[in-house]
Amino acid sequence: MPAPRRPAPPACPRARHRGGFTLIECTMVCAVAAVLAGLAFPSYRQQQLRMARLDAVDALTRLQAAQERYRAATGLYAPDLATLRGIADTSPQQRYHLDLAATGPDSYRATAQARGDQAADTDCAAITLDVNQGYSRAGPRAGCWNR
Repeated sequence: MPAPRRPAPPACPRARHRGGFTLIECTMVCAVAAVLAGLAFPSYRQQQLRMARLDAVDALTRLQAAQERYRAATGLYAPDLATLRGIADTSPQQRYHLDLAATGPDSYRATAQARGDQAADTDCAAITLDVNQGYSRAGPRAGCWNR
């Protein structure tokens, strides 16, 4: 006759699994989150600066339309911003300072210069619009105009 089996000893209270997370697990999760945030923030900031360029594009487009209205009325482009009605020397969101210079009798150059936080956008700190006899050229490059 085989020997009777003994029942298994009761589990030790310390050996039971308790709910929750250990300090090491929490620390590792925080470290991974910090690394991901550190990688994502510069990209996020660059995207913010790039989207804020639309403020300059909007201002230069409005200035160009005002110049064409002025040219239709007088036959020449306005020599400065003060001559144009309804055009301020800053962009609508105040991120850029506008400047207008006549480059010839039938041409001008409009510049939107970044200011404040937008000045950190070193790729496109100055966005330009050159117009000669009604034909425009955006500068310094198409990327600055989000094209």
